[in-house]
Amino acid sequence: MAMRTADQYREGLRDGRVVYYRGERVADVTAHEELRVAVDHAALDFVLTEEHRELAVADDGEGPYSAYYRVPRSAEDLLRRSALIEASTAAGGTLVTLVREIGTDALFALLRVLDGEARARAERYHRFCRDGDLTLAVAQTDVKGDRALAPSAQGDPDLYVRVVEERADGIVVRGAKVHTSVSANVDELIVLPTRAMGPDDADYAVAFAVPVATEGLSLYVSSYAAGARDPFEFPLSSRHKMLESLTVFDDVFVPSERVFCCRRTELAGPLALTFVEYHRFTAVSYKLPLLDALVGAAAVIAEMNGIARAGHVRDKLARLVGYAETVRGLTELAARRAQLAPDGIAYPDPMTTNIAKYTFATGYHEALEIVQDLAGGLLVTGPGAEDWASEEVRPVLEKYFAAAVPAAERLPMMHLISDLTSRDFGGYQAVLAVHAEGSIEAEKLQLLRAYDARGAVAYARSLAGLD
Repeated sequence: MAMRTADQYREGLRDGRVVYYRGERVADVTAHEELRVAVDHAALDFVLTEEHRELAVADDGEGPYSAYYRVPRSAEDLLRRSALIEASTAAGGTLVTLVREIGTDALFALLRVLDGEARARAERYHRFCRDGDLTLAVAQTDVKGDRALAPSAQGDPDLYVRVVEERADGIVVRGAKVHTSVSANVDELIVLPTRAMGPDDADYAVAFAVPVATEGLSLYVSSYAAGARDPFEFPLSSRHKMLESLTVFDDVFVPSERVFCCRRTELAGPLALTFVEYHRFTAVSYKLPLLDALVGAAAVIAEMNGIARAGHVRDKLARLVGYAETVRGLTELAARRAQLAPDGIAYPDPMTTNIAKYTFATGYHEALEIVQDLAGGLLVTGPGAEDWASEEVRPVLEKYFAAAVPAAERLPMMHLISDLTSRDFGGYQAVLAVHAEGSIEAEKLQLLRAYDARGAVAYARSLAGLD
């Protein structure tokens, strides 16, 4: 096993992968003016293994490897994983790197659900990725078409990824996935079912892994948040970016060794839900630095504006703190309530994990409102980088935008808050809060499904004298 450096990670992406961005084929994602921002952001994960080895590197006696690949066996393992995700996201300026977090979530799900030769393939693939220190994306969400129809009932059969041919040495797949995070800047892509499948949907019950540079695989990267950015005006989004893609499989051949599920409809639902059990825990772990940033920015800008002692401001800050620390406490509790699968693999308590994610998602937009309220209208009417750099304009800005602190301190904090809450980076985070890792409705369904109501029902009946 060999730990890679950030430069070795970048070199591994120069493999001829098919990536389109803003209507054009990208020859090298590491050299593209905009896409390389996402590559550099993801490379922070490799810097972390050098600067925080005690947290980011594991060693079971066979040599060091990324701690993301450590299969959790206890609550303590899950707590360490959460701390690693939080540290990586904090280094990433509130944006998760996700190049190993989501992929290992999928690997753990495969190890828990599969049996027989399929399980053995997943184990070998886990070792392959671990020992090669590879980065992984997960393509789960199909484009779906008409949501009221099952995969096999769609007018176009390719709206869910499906098996179109079985061969002695593998399978051929066709279709498309969407919202595939970090796909353009990782080594490998794991494909999972997006939902439970009925008997007629057998062709769509498929799970496999391929290198990103596989013939027939094309990535169409979203242009959201496109454009070069000045660090003064965009302190976060000028340095941190995540790529999302429409991921198209045009008769892609997958060798048998990389096929984990083929036409086994009984595995589709368990694979989808088990992945979510890990991935929502990853989600609430990587949201913590974002919540810390909102609390800290709100407190700082209130001081800078000279309003920190006002009663309504203190009330708003208290609500922000309570919100952030509730999510943090629930995240830790989900790990401490860890459950063990029959083979000894630990997973976070599903009910608590979904309560944590639901609490985050339903409280996020109110949190943004509080921070924007305390900051003021300069979030959208303040001066830009060119104004601040102008020898003629800057003295005017320094005179009129000073408050309890000089404009040279206040305006950068305003731009940070604007990047976090008002501009496209903030919009990206706000949509993620609602939809990423499953919708709010999905979280409610899962927490109800995981809650054992028998004790509470029996207690209520006894209090009423019914038993």
